[in-house]
Amino acid sequence: MRLKTLLFSAGLLLSAVFVQAQDIHFSQFYMSPTNLNPALTGVMNCNGRATVNYRSQWQSVLKTNAFNTISASYDGRTAVGRSDFFGYGITLWGDEAGESSFSTKQAKASFSYSKRMGGYRSRAHYLVAGAELGMAQRSVNFLNLRFGTQFDGEGWDGSRATNEPFNQNNSSFNFADIGAGLLWFTVLDENTNFFVGASFNHLNAPNQSFNNDVNVQLDSKFAIHGGGEFMFNRSVGLVPGFVAFFQGPSTQINAGTSVKFIVGKQTFAYQAFLVGIWARVSKDFNSGMAADALIFSSRFDYNNFTFGFSYDANVSSLRPASNANGGFELSMAYKICSGFKRDVYCPRF
Repeated sequence: MRLKTLLFSAGLLLSAVFVQAQDIHFSQFYMSPTNLNPALTGVMNCNGRATVNYRSQWQSVLKTNAFNTISASYDGRTAVGRSDFFGYGITLWGDEAGESSFSTKQAKASFSYSKRMGGYRSRAHYLVAGAELGMAQRSVNFLNLRFGTQFDGEGWDGSRATNEPFNQNNSSFNFADIGAGLLWFTVLDENTNFFVGASFNHLNAPNQSFNNDVNVQLDSKFAIHGGGEFMFNRSVGLVPGFVAFFQGPSTQINAGTSVKFIVGKQTFAYQAFLVGIWARVSKDFNSGMAADALIFSSRFDYNNFTFGFSYDANVSSLRPASNANGGFELSMAYKICSGFKRDVYCPRF
């Protein structure tokens, strides 16, 4: 078991450094809208929205060296004319992977324009275009990396030479990042809507090499996503969704649905509870599509507050080492609705 854990840890650490198509991802992807698609900036039923997301993965194997991701954002919107909107937002996120402290930190600004294509307040069709510009930093602690040449037959020996051409003085770099997106949503009433969107990230394919003499471009990422909210009656409905990411040789697809129960809807209190099950499948350059995780999610809405929790049960080939443990995720959102006028209903993200 010790050997399995060592190989599992080494594989994750090396993949984090050398695999180009590694971006952050959240199982509760719609609870982090500005990370999913810049066109989702400002698409809300209020004037402003603040979100916080935290994800921890592989604690069962890596203990204190688990992969951790945290994101915080604020976005808002302002009316343009009678029915259009301009959205704006800022997002900060950081990701740290494993014992090598391979980390990425990014700050980005996003903007969107929502154009009504038809309809009226409670039944409308909107086309939204968005763009984002960010600055990021990547860093790694080379001294904590482990290589096959340091395996002595029984375990890892840090005193053994690696012969790797690393320059400890070149352990971080900065780069600009550009993205764009589109979104279409249709609102049928206050609680019934559907939408589909697409985003294109890393349009500038920034260099990801720690060696100034080598150019290793970050693969551009294309994503498509969709979903909706469909109430059967005043109290129960379905909230399905999906997202598919395509980046270089890698593909990842999340899909599933939540069941929504509205447990209170008075003049001064809106309460809803959602429980769902989702599946994630992925593909890399060494294998075809395979199941990665089952995701169990829950969410509670109380007026302008939203709290979410999800847990990933690992079902991939890493299961013998992880014992089916994947990762947990927490999310929170707060909408600022002071002085808000409902010119049109939007999907609830």
